[in-house]
Amino acid sequence: MRLPIDPHADRARRAWVACPGCDDTRGCEPCEQRRNCPEHWRYLISNQGPRVHLQCPNCTHTWTLDTGRGAWG
Repeated sequence: MRLPIDPHADRARRAWVACPGCDDTRGCEPCEQRRNCPEHWRYLISNQGPRVHLQCPNCTHTWTLDTGRGAWG
């Protein structure tokens, strides 16, 4: 079921990370080169320290990502 866009979503607060709910960046050159893409961005809903809460405008999936030191391998 597709969720509505979070009411706190603001286009001015964006993040450029892969969505775990859809594969919308496949074949996108800027995304594959890990550059900011004007088309494939995520809403940055809120954060709690290094944990950010995101929503994909494409599939409306929401998730939390830990951006703290060492969290990205």
